[in-house]
Amino acid sequence: MLVALGLAVLSAAASYWWWPRGPVTGLQGLAGMGLGLFFGALAGFVWHSRLVSLVLPLAHVLVLEFLWRTQVGPTVATPRLDDATGLLAFLLGRGIYALIVLGPMVFAASQAGAVARGGRRSWIATLAGGFGALILVVMATGLMWPASTPPVLNASGQVIPGSVASLEHVRLGGRDAWIMVRAADPHKPVLLYLSGGPGQSDLPFARVLLEPLTADYVVVGFDQRGTGKSYPALHPESLTLDRAVADVTELAAILNTRFGGRVTLLGESWGTILGVLAVQRRPDLFAAYVGSGQMVSLRETDRRIYRDLLNLAATSGDANLAAKLRALGEPPYRDMPISNAYVMGLYDKLYKPYTPPADYRKLGTNANLGPWGVLGSEYTLMDKVNVLRGLVDTFAIMYPQLQTLDFRRDAPSLKTPVFLLDGAAELPGRRDLALEWFKRLRAPAKRSFTFSNSAHSVAFEQVGRLPEIMRENVQPSALR
Repeated sequence: MLVALGLAVLSAAASYWWWPRGPVTGLQGLAGMGLGLFFGALAGFVWHSRLVSLVLPLAHVLVLEFLWRTQVGPTVATPRLDDATGLLAFLLGRGIYALIVLGPMVFAASQAGAVARGGRRSWIATLAGGFGALILVVMATGLMWPASTPPVLNASGQVIPGSVASLEHVRLGGRDAWIMVRAADPHKPVLLYLSGGPGQSDLPFARVLLEPLTADYVVVGFDQRGTGKSYPALHPESLTLDRAVADVTELAAILNTRFGGRVTLLGESWGTILGVLAVQRRPDLFAAYVGSGQMVSLRETDRRIYRDLLNLAATSGDANLAAKLRALGEPPYRDMPISNAYVMGLYDKLYKPYTPPADYRKLGTNANLGPWGVLGSEYTLMDKVNVLRGLVDTFAIMYPQLQTLDFRRDAPSLKTPVFLLDGAAELPGRRDLALEWFKRLRAPAKRSFTFSNSAHSVAFEQVGRLPEIMRENVQPSALR
């Protein structure tokens, strides 16, 4: 028993040493299964008791929890089970770890213990052992199943000769990051799309909804550090606003060298923060900047939305909502992202009634990408988990760092042409600030486009109009 307990301590220490946040790639997941099988089998042979299948994983978890106590991010920090976001973080962290490492550990310990005890096994035990082995084979196959992005097709559904459709990793700031490159013609100008968040991955959505732009651009989707396919690069000490902006400028320089010419930036929500700061830092790299769902001051936006929700609770007589909001207190909220997730879930109560364009709704429905795009072919099995991990972990680490930013003060002018995609149905707490900033902004050229049937995700919602806007306004202005 003591030796088995020692193996539990050793296995937990080895796991933490190799994967401080648990397995986060397919290869690490496969190695995690191997670690569980090895230590489970060893403990089963050493300690013949059936208790090994219970004591070994329990001791492993206790040691791992002790080691995890200094880790940052909801999926590895002290669990919060009193809220939907906290429960999701628990399942994404400890739940996935239990499935990948502890499940094989329990299986190997029970099988090895039975062999060590000797005697004939019942047909039920043999059947259970075979079924467990089959599950492990299926799990290992799933972990190693590769990701891909579909080819770029013409109107007839045929692959366009010479087109590009690839998933690639690049080194940014000493860490691996993933990009998606799609173009009918690789000699066209580059459009770099920066997704929202912080922590959100949009690769499948960008592939489906920005596909019309591939006729005029080399469209590059980017999983930022700590999101989606780039979640393994999440190291809290390097997850800073300065590093996030540097990643964008480094990637732009790489694309500049590879394809030639300056890059056009398209930012969505949090991506507009990155886009403005990147253009401000390195205007020489960028031909134009396009903002969709433009953010200006996150703290002021959060406060305005908070007050709008309080007003809504008062006018509608919703005493429970008012009490909950007052308990949270005015932003910035103390327990990110729990409180933020709750408030964001109330946004639909504030939106003006509007109907997005039919082509946008049709594309979204037919793509079958699932919640947050996790069913997209661009993600491996572990990537699908990491899409959700990034949403909670990266948001919790990055969002507090953005509270002092205000473009009305910090970005009064830019040396690059600026274009604003404005949704008239956007929340006033966002839209009013964006229009105020844009009106004051000094830039070589600037123009806004307002759409009555759009709200926050204007670039996606206006998928039918975007190619024309880009072709007739953004490209000519950027080339002057």
